[in-house]
Amino acid sequence: MGYDMTSLVPSDQAFYGIIPGAGLTPVGWATLPVTFGTRDNYRTEYINFEVTEFETSYHAILGSLSLAKFMAIPNHTYLLLKMPAPKGVLSIYGDLQTSYACEAKNIELSDTLERSKNLVLVAQAAKNLPADQQQIPAKESTSESQLAPVVATKTIVLRDDEPHKTTVIGASLDSA
Repeated sequence: MGYDMTSLVPSDQAFYGIIPGAGLTPVGWATLPVTFGTRDNYRTEYINFEVTEFETSYHAILGSLSLAKFMAIPNHTYLLLKMPAPKGVLSIYGDLQTSYACEAKNIELSDTLERSKNLVLVAQAAKNLPADQQQIPAKESTSESQLAPVVATKTIVLRDDEPHKTTVIGASLDSA
C-alpha cells in the first residue's frame, strides 16, 4: 500500500463495523493532513487514521470525530459534504456511480470473507469428527418422490373434454 510501517504508532484498540461480523485490531495509526477545497478556498485538518491489513473498497473512512473536526455536515441523500472555510462554505459532492460501485464491492468482499470463515469452521469441525462419521452417505436412487400427503387424496379430472388436466383433492371432498 504506500504506508511506511515504521512511522505508524502501535494500536491495540479493536474496532467493528467496517466488515460485518468482523472485528479488527489495526496495525497502527498515523496522523495525516486532510485538505478539502481549492487553491483559493480550502480547509486542512490533521486526522488520525487507523491502518489495517484487510481488503475493503474504501481507502479511507472519515468518522464522526473527523467530521466534527472539520465542522462538516454530511447529507447522505445528496452525497454532499458542507463545511466552513476561510472564504465561504465548501461543498464537496460525491459521485453516485462511484459510491454504488464501492458499496457493491464492499458487500462482495464481506460475503467472501464470511464464506471463507464458514469454510474454516466446517473444516475444523470435520477434523474433530470420528472417522466413521466423515463419510457422506450415498443418496438412494428413487424414481418417485419421498413425500407423501398427510391425509388421503384423490385425483380428479378438471374438464371432461380435457382429461389430461387434473388436480389432487382430499379423498373426503366431493369433485363436483
